Amino acid sequence: MTADGLSFVLPFLLLGLAVFVAGCAVLRGARWRARAAEARAEAAERRAAAAERRLGLVATELRGPGLAMLGQAERLLRGLAVAADRSPASGIARVEAETLAAVARDLLRLAEQLNDLLALQPGPPALREETFPLRPLLEETIAGVVAEPGAGGRHWRIAPELAALSLHADRRALRGVLRYVLTRAALLSRAGDWIDLRLDADRGESIAILIEDEGSGVPSEDLAPDAAATTEDDPAGALSATGRTRGVDLGLAVARALLQAHGGRLELEAAPGIGARASLILPRSRIACTAMPAVAAA
Repeated sequence: MTADGLSFVLPFLLLGLAVFVAGCAVLRGARWRARAAEARAEAAERRAAAAERRLGLVATELRGPGLAMLGQAERLLRGLAVAADRSPASGIARVEAETLAAVARDLLRLAEQLNDLLALQPGPPALREETFPLRPLLEETIAGVVAEPGAGGRHWRIAPELAALSLHADRRALRGVLRYVLTRAALLSRAGDWIDLRLDADRGESIAILIEDEGSGVPSEDLAPDAAATTEDDPAGALSATGRTRGVDLGLAVARALLQAHGGRLELEAAPGIGARASLILPRSRIACTAMPAVAAA
């Protein structure tokens, strides 16, 4: 190659060499960043696993004192029932024993909700789907809610078209959703109020189980657009801390995530002075029966 040819080619060779060196540097940087990202992800997974183990231990530790307190309260109540006619102070002692029992049930409920929350991590819950009639599940759940402290004395009404429905879903998960939502409806209402369970079949590709109460309404923080939303990164969603429903908000968060796992969602509405409505929305494909009455919500 002549000197003129070499002088012509040399700049291109040097440019190619510079591009190659720069590319190698970029590639090394990308590999370093990828390794650093993997290390951060592994560290985050270890922290999440450790936090999950600690949360599981908390749930386990809560059950022991809760069961012990509940047993003690029940023994006190039985003893007070025998001595009621002989001791004028038995009324005050009964109130204290009932308060102790209520606290114990709160601890047990919190332990159960923590276990449910753990079941949602790190991704969507695994569903064990089956076909079942809805009425026995509703009656079973209502019976459990009525036994909760402060939730008795309500009148429950199940619409015939809802009672006749059969679903294909995870029965245990749906029972948990109903328990959380019905408990909240009872705690936000008063003794003697009506709580209605109806079917809204006029929702296109979805249906809704409507739970309507005559109580004070859902707290405003639960109705904020961002509060009702959950994501895969935050299955618990936004939690509130209302006085009369303390401890139930975690249950609502779990209910939202369980409905999302079924392809549905939870909607909350309130009308001041009138009451609240919770809509448990499910895909129409979850209906197991071949015929369903066409019922529109009022």
